[in-house]
Amino acid sequence: MILRGARDQTGITGLETAIVLIAFVVVASVFAFTILSAGVFASEANKQTIHAGLQETRTGLRQHGSAFAFTGFVGTTQAVHKIVFIVSNSLAGEPVDLTAPYSSDDSGTDPDVIAGSTAATIVSYADENQRFSDLPWTMTFIGSNNGDPLLEDGEKVEITVWLMDRITGVAVGSNNSIAYMDGNTSNGGGTGGINSTDTLIIKSTRFVIELTPQLGSPLTIQRAIPPGLRSVMNLN
Repeated sequence: MILRGARDQTGITGLETAIVLIAFVVVASVFAFTILSAGVFASEANKQTIHAGLQETRTGLRQHGSAFAFTGFVGTTQAVHKIVFIVSNSLAGEPVDLTAPYSSDDSGTDPDVIAGSTAATIVSYADENQRFSDLPWTMTFIGSNNGDPLLEDGEKVEITVWLMDRITGVAVGSNNSIAYMDGNTSNGGGTGGINSTDTLIIKSTRFVIELTPQLGSPLTIQRAIPPGLRSVMNLN
């Protein structure tokens, strides 16, 4: 028997249940969207990281052939004044900026600073006695190139790392044909290399040269000066 005046609560209970279910669906949708967005963002960040890593690998330098050491005389002492080798772009990667900070013309004192040059590649040297973090260097393209200072696929460059100044008016085999780098570049000569307080590079010296481009892995060259010095020495 149904009493008069009693209210039927069935419709209200169903409405409340529907509201709760809708709330759960909305919350779940928002949560799922947040998770998916975070996943997409993380995937994109990972992709950018991978691409950056590949670019770093693809913009490296590779040495070609031998490295050569050239000597002269500081007073009457024979010592190495420059190291020469050839490089190319590794793995057909992005161009490497080889804008050189110096040039050489076999006149006066070499190398000659290039005013206003902004070199992107840094050359360092180290042996058991010393380390130079930013040496003067010059470059010359070998074979075909498009005329700009960017080392691109198929191009080769001869790099000359200057450790001391070369007095070009004196025969290389004569006394005083090379000199310490005193930092005075106004009349030719470099700065950042061996000065009078450093150790001359002579026979049996083991050394490491590192070329660090603006992008990409550095090129490391490890060699040793032979036990007998000559004007030109193949270090391979």
